[in-house]
Amino acid sequence: MKTMLIATNNQHKVEEFQQMLKPYGYEVKSLKDVGLDIDVEETGTTFQENAVIKAKAYYEHLKMPVLADDSGFSINALHGEPGIYSARYLGKDTSYEIKCQHIIKQCEDASDRGCTYTCAIAYIDELGKEHIFTGVLQGEVAKKMEGTHGFGYDPIFYYEPFQTTLANVSDEEKNAISHRRKALEQVLAYIKEA
Repeated sequence: MKTMLIATNNQHKVEEFQQMLKPYGYEVKSLKDVGLDIDVEETGTTFQENAVIKAKAYYEHLKMPVLADDSGFSINALHGEPGIYSARYLGKDTSYEIKCQHIIKQCEDASDRGCTYTCAIAYIDELGKEHIFTGVLQGEVAKKMEGTHGFGYDPIFYYEPFQTTLANVSDEEKNAISHRRKALEQVLAYIKEA
């Protein structure tokens, strides 16, 4: 069993990565598991840059394979906001309910309600080589919050094939089509070949 560090303390992400990597013989460790608590400043201007910054910082400390992701929610009507600032949008301690309600209001009269979830994953292998993979999911900003599953902006991410928001479907359904799944599938395809 090989060990892979997932550079996060977000339990949702850790479980998602565990489910996807286990069949490939990887034991997934979170930052908590390895007892690493360093504050990495995300100074990049894109999801890809931020993912690489995080992955490099942790690789330097542990010299083991690392997966770090940066993801976010971008809205056409708001010129790509909140984008890389999705988690800190309207202030780090602002609840997602307030963030979602604010976005609904901002998009009230928008002719283009299109939005995108993007996930960039930086993978640094045991030799320290960098690889970047990006997954994207297209949707629309819902007219009202709907659903209790998922987290973050899921209650306002309307996904046409489901005819509802991502917060209104099971975790299994969401994970099967998510931006993170799409990026991770590229990682897995690469790992299989390597």
